[in-house]
Amino acid sequence: MHVAAVVAGFDPQSGGGHTFEREILEALRQAAASSAHRFTVLCPEPSAAALAKEMSGSLPVVGVPRRTGRLTAMAFREIESVRAHWRRQSDIDRVAAANGIEFVWFLSAQPDRTDIPFMTVVWDLQHRATPWFPEMSAGGMWDGRDSVHRWFLQRASKIITGTRAGCEQLTQYFQISAENILTLPHPTPSYVFRENQAAPADAIERLGMRPPYVLYPAQFWPHKNHVNLLLAIADLKRKGTAVAAAFVGSDQGNRQFVADVAAREGISDQVHFLGFVERPVLVALYRQALALTYVSWCGPENLPPLEAFALGCPVIATRVPGAEEQLGDAALFCEPGDPTSISGAIAKVLDDAALRSRLVEAGRIRAKRFLPADFVAGALKFLDEFSAIRRCWP
Repeated sequence: MHVAAVVAGFDPQSGGGHTFEREILEALRQAAASSAHRFTVLCPEPSAAALAKEMSGSLPVVGVPRRTGRLTAMAFREIESVRAHWRRQSDIDRVAAANGIEFVWFLSAQPDRTDIPFMTVVWDLQHRATPWFPEMSAGGMWDGRDSVHRWFLQRASKIITGTRAGCEQLTQYFQISAENILTLPHPTPSYVFRENQAAPADAIERLGMRPPYVLYPAQFWPHKNHVNLLLAIADLKRKGTAVAAAFVGSDQGNRQFVADVAAREGISDQVHFLGFVERPVLVALYRQALALTYVSWCGPENLPPLEAFALGCPVIATRVPGAEEQLGDAALFCEPGDPTSISGAIAKVLDDAALRSRLVEAGRIRAKRFLPADFVAGALKFLDEFSAIRRCWP
């Protein structure tokens, strides 16, 4: 088959989705030559030139116009019914038809309209699991997301998710048949295994920090739960233990509230808002951190714990559905809504050298369990199987 690999964009500051796409695309580039399929990369037109340069001709890159906005997403089902009546092709379908595309593979969790058979990935369905967060409900966001996901997921030829919990949510929320779900664990990005991620020796000091600190790379959304982590830091301070917090990530509207909570708790001097940092600096932060505190209310398809595993950083993670399946015995778990549970986990890692060593060793083993090449191999196996169906029409 001629398969379109669709990427959502080319912005390193967009978070884990960008890292995931880059890793899967690179693994696909390496596997494409030995595959029975032909691949073309589709991306938004503004990113096409930069991505084509990165691919160096190994995979062709074609830009796709992006004209759909939030209003379109919110009225997705109604627009789809109108489109079906008037037979208006989507942007992807027009580009696919011009390039002889027979199957579409959305590399990340970005729903789009297409009448071509397609495969996609689902990292979470948190607008259903935790609909109370404003970023999942306010301003018609819940209605838009649910309409988009219902149409998109129920039309998919195959949906990739990383855990049994993810499979169960797809079935529960959108009545997806288990036969249409492919379970492939979230892969550890390959960059964390390379030794050329060298930051200046004083990178941490330049940021105005010193150990011990906990690291939390997460954009400032309410569901990322920075506030309960701050309350845990304050609880430790009251008990005589000073631990700083390093927050890496862009502001999605909640950073000032988080800063206000830190001021109210009297720990502003212990909280460092670092914004976006270059990858070598992020690696240095991981390597020198007391622990990664991944305290999000949402999951389990989260990238930072896997990065931390590979870089020798102990992981403290919240016990959300699927997290224990993804992280196994390599993480110390806590409750997202209980600051004393979070502070207790931090204290254990700080005080118990044996526990810290066990977590580091278990994490290094866990990090190598599933890599981007494994993810691509699983996806290609499905494409091999589906090709027998797709050959039945022009």
